[in-house]
Amino acid sequence: MIIVNLNIRGLGGEVKARYLNHIVSKEGAEFLCLQETKISSFTEARCYALWGANNIGWVFNEGINGTGSIVTMWHKEAFSYENRVAGTGFIAVLGYHLKEKFQSWVVCGDFNAVRREEERKWIRGCSSHKKEIDGFNRFIENNNLLDIPCVGKKYTWYKANGTTKSRLDRFLVSDEWLQIWPAPKQYIQPRTVSDHCALVLKSCTKDWGPKPFRSLDVWLKEPGFRAMIKEKWDSYEVQGNSMSVLKDKLKLLKVDLKMWNKNVFGCVESHKRRILSETEELDGKDDA
Repeated sequence: MIIVNLNIRGLGGEVKARYLNHIVSKEGAEFLCLQETKISSFTEARCYALWGANNIGWVFNEGINGTGSIVTMWHKEAFSYENRVAGTGFIAVLGYHLKEKFQSWVVCGDFNAVRREEERKWIRGCSSHKKEIDGFNRFIENNNLLDIPCVGKKYTWYKANGTTKSRLDRFLVSDEWLQIWPAPKQYIQPRTVSDHCALVLKSCTKDWGPKPFRSLDVWLKEPGFRAMIKEKWDSYEVQGNSMSVLKDKLKLLKVDLKMWNKNVFGCVESHKRRILSETEELDGKDDA
């Protein structure tokens, strides 16, 4: 999935409309997320004009008298919309990608916070922002989000006189997102129509066809794993010749394994801690 994000600092004017139309077309975007539109209403005609197509869905949060207003748009051939949750300064869009119907999520926008001191460049005499940094990192950790690598410029927001720069905008993804779209990167675009730079999220891997069925060695050490596999396998009712039955059962098992793995092990870091613990235990036995 390819997503474009930008704090637009006001959606009025032909220049900004042409820029959005250009970047959506150039990147082949499936989602477009805009903050600080500074408008109190959003129409179907405006949506189609910004995207340059009419098969587009959208949701709009007007904020307070246009302040804090945000809009999210998507191409209907890529995403099927089901629902939304909106609040002060955010919109959560719920649905599924038409090619990948697995549960995953991505958070993007202008967070007005950084993760570390070097992500802000201030004039001399400015104080540290440790409280802001700690709070933002706790938000990321508590929600099991991952900060993916960025390409291009170091900062995403620039003060007009160039004395202050910060990386306020970013994409954060869930572990499940990485399983569907591996090796994503966020590309920081040149600053043009706003004091914020647009970001483009896309996966850097080629499509080599269907994903292979894989298992982890650590699963075999988990009590009840083999019994769970047998129970699931026997419960699948599929029809066809032997090869098609095998293929369909493996597809069903793959979905159940993902859910089982998430419930038992949690995120990727839990896997790492478990494997590290087992390795240290074996080393201890060897030393003894």
